[in-house]
Amino acid sequence: MANCVVTLKIMPESPDIDLNLLQAEIKDKVKDFGCEVGKVDVVPVAFGLKSLNIMFVMDENRGTTDALEADLAKIPGVNSVECTDVRRAIG
Repeated sequence: MANCVVTLKIMPESPDIDLNLLQAEIKDKVKDFGCEVGKVDVVPVAFGLKSLNIMFVMDENRGTTDALEADLAKIPGVNSVECTDVRRAIG
């Protein structure tokens, strides 16, 4: 099967959350899921709140990211986790 490029949008609970610490914990959870983070974008949302958009490559045979999303939602300081994009990697 093919590989997929997945993008998850992680919203912190408040603008006061340290995004660097949050990003490190998220990368660890993604690695435990069997994937490597390729890119992290910090995207301004509103009133100082910023989301983390995490892109990683996942084997299509793994199925869904539901288990990973549930795991990430348990991290202290995370308000929500949403899969915003899944694409098949070419090449």
